[in-house]
Amino acid sequence: MSDGRDTENAPASERRVALATRANAVAITRASLAFLVVVLLYTSRELYVGAFVLTLIAIWMDGLDGWVARRFGEVSRIGAAIDILTDRIVEMTYWIAFASLGWIPIWVPIVVVVRGLLVDGARAVAFEQGFTAFGTTSMMQSRIGKLLVSSRTSRLAYGLAKALAFSLMILAFASGLPSGVQTILLGIALASVYAAVALCIVRGVPVLVEVRRLL
Repeated sequence: MSDGRDTENAPASERRVALATRANAVAITRASLAFLVVVLLYTSRELYVGAFVLTLIAIWMDGLDGWVARRFGEVSRIGAAIDILTDRIVEMTYWIAFASLGWIPIWVPIVVVVRGLLVDGARAVAFEQGFTAFGTTSMMQSRIGKLLVSSRTSRLAYGLAKALAFSLMILAFASGLPSGVQTILLGIALASVYAAVALCIVRGVPVLVEVRRLL
């Protein structure tokens, strides 16, 4: 928390209060939007534009929880962990739904899930020793690790690839689109999918390398 208290070692009542923050509420709302999008995708193609709009809102909210945490002094290691967990829930919801609908190969969510489990396991080890995934207490210490994982450029590129993949893939299958427009959107969406998977792997390797010094 911003007042310097160690919320992870605080009494249970204080930890419950620390979890009930505005930032965490934003994160939970974002995950809920992803679930709602899946419901719309399995209901009717007529609702895909609505699903596209909700996806844009969820993408916008991706950085909102961090801003809210800083704005209201709710920054904590637990909050950072919840932010990453929410990211995992949202992205896996989309990847699995897309694969289930036959829009992307099944290996895409498999690769992302395996990478996520390995990286989150490594980060859990770091978390126990007082490190976080990003920020001033980041577990990433090497220059290449900071560049590929923690840098603003890396995070922006990965976020943009996922944003384009999630939003345009849905819009490409919306009803009423001219075939030419659908072809263009689908091409951009698929390129973004593969770019996102490549960045997912590239950004995960340094985490697995750097966790060895904490073992």
